[in-house]
This record gives sequence, C-alpha cells and structure tokens, in this order.
Amino acid sequence: MKKLSFVIPCYGSEHTVGTVVSEIVSTVEADGRYDYEIILVNDSSPDKVFDVITKLAAKNPKIKGIDLARNFGQHSALMTGFSFVTGDIAVALDDDGQTPANEMFSLIDALDESCDLVFAKYKEKMHSGFRNFGSKVNDKMAQWLIGKPKKLKIMSYFACKRYVVDEVLRYPNPFPYISGLLLRVTNKVKNVEVHHRERIEGKSGYTLGKLLLLWVNGFTAFSIKPLRISTFVGVITAVIGFIYGIYVIINKFFIHPNAPLGYSSTMAVMLFIGGMIMLLLGMIGEYVGRIYISINRSPQYVIRRTVGIEDKHNG
Repeated sequence: MKKLSFVIPCYGSEHTVGTVVSEIVSTVEADGRYDYEIILVNDSSPDKVFDVITKLAAKNPKIKGIDLARNFGQHSALMTGFSFVTGDIAVALDDDGQTPANEMFSLIDALDESCDLVFAKYKEKMHSGFRNFGSKVNDKMAQWLIGKPKKLKIMSYFACKRYVVDEVLRYPNPFPYISGLLLRVTNKVKNVEVHHRERIEGKSGYTLGKLLLLWVNGFTAFSIKPLRISTFVGVITAVIGFIYGIYVIINKFFIHPNAPLGYSSTMAVMLFIGGMIMLLLGMIGEYVGRIYISINRSPQYVIRRTVGIEDKHNG
C-alpha cells in the first residue's frame, strides 16, 4: 500500500489545526487506498498550537509534531516537514482550513507518468484584497525570475512525488523559496481546480513586512536577473547623464550664453543619480549578505522538540 505524507506548517492555528487534521484522516480512511502520516510543524507560534499537536499525536501514532526553536517562516517550516517525509507522495496544505483537505484526491490522482507536481487552482480565492495582491505580485515575479509557465498558478496547496521532495531537500542554504525549488526539479507540472474556503477563524499571518521579505527572497534566491537589471539601469542613467551634459554645454555656449546654470536641475539630477546608486548598491548588498549568511552556515531551521518522532536533528 502506498503512503501519503501531509506536511502542514502551523502558526496561530490553535483552534483550527485539529479540524484540518480530522478532515485529512477521515478523507484518507474513507478512500482506503493509502496509508498516511501527518507532519505538523509549529513555526514558533505565539499561541498553544504545539500543545494541540501533542494531544493529536498522543491519540494517533500517524501524527508527528515538530516544534521549531524560533519563527523561521512558512518555507523553512515546509523544508522541516519534508525532511521527515516517509511516504510515496507528499501533500502540503495550510493550517487554517482554507485549503480543502477533502478534495486532496483531485491533486493526488492527477500525479501520473506525465505529471510529478500538482498545484491547486482556486475557482474563487477567499483571501483578503491585500493577500490577493501579494499573491499576484509573487506570481508575476515567479513567472519572470524562475520561468514559471504563464498559465500555471502556484499555491501553498500542492501534491508531489517523493523524488521531488528528495531533490528539494538537497538545497542546504537558509532562505528557501519552495516555489523555485519545486520548479527547479521538474517541468511536469499542472493545476487542478478546487474550492477555496473562508478561514475558520483568525486572520492571515502574512503582514506587509513578511510579504516584502518573501518577494526579496524570491528575487535573490534563484536568479541574477535583478543584478543584470542593475547593470542596465546604470548604463541607461549614465547615458542620460552624458546626453544631458552635452545639452547643457551646447545651451551655454551656442543658444543661451547668458543663461545661469540651473541649481534646481543640478540638484534634481544629483538626487536622481544618488538614489539610483543607493538602490543598486542595496540590491547588490542583499546578494552579498545572503552569500555571507550561507557561508556562515545559518540554519534553515532549528528543532526544539518533537512528538511521535524518534530522531531529532537540526537543519
């Protein structure tokens, strides 16, 4: 009998994760084709979600709990869970009940000889306008930076074959970007349409700051295109400055010899060029900083304790 491994990052889901787990268990057991395990990763949530995870694991030996030492983010929490996967197929979903666990086999059954990775595609998203905007930006960024097919929608609810998980785990550095890692492994990817629900309770843990960090991570994790843009912008700025300099000389000596040199225009050009330099240096600094952190072997995650798992290890 094949085995399913469900990986669920948990944050602020003390009152919802039990419902999600119950739906997974009832759906898999009703189908009867697969064995299963559920790996719940507490990303240092401020509530008592790990106490809930501990109780769930005590009732069902197929449920495993991992408690991270600090908040590493959803992508690192997924990498943590992936490192404990033992099933033939891995399924990642959210802890808030918005991803319909009872429709899991729409994704799982789509995995065949021609498809290794299946993302959910929602008929209508029930996220806030702010979250939907962030998703659109992330989608465009993935399309441009990591070559995501234009019609493919990337969601946090997906199913993939075990070899895809094994290849993703070969990435040893901090700041993992799951979408990029998955699409780097295979291009045999498709979408399957499912429903999207309202949150059971609470609100999304993605703040503006966290979305910005996610975008920066996506920009710098798998592409040097931003650096190439920096070079292009630098060249364009230099050309504009040179042309403007020629114009000032011609204007002074041949058109309006008595015209005073413009203080305001000079300051505007200086501020523009100075701002561009600082922006481009900041972008380069982000790359250098990530190289420095990787060289220092900053961990993807640190496990504080586990339940239902014998071996503890750090990422």
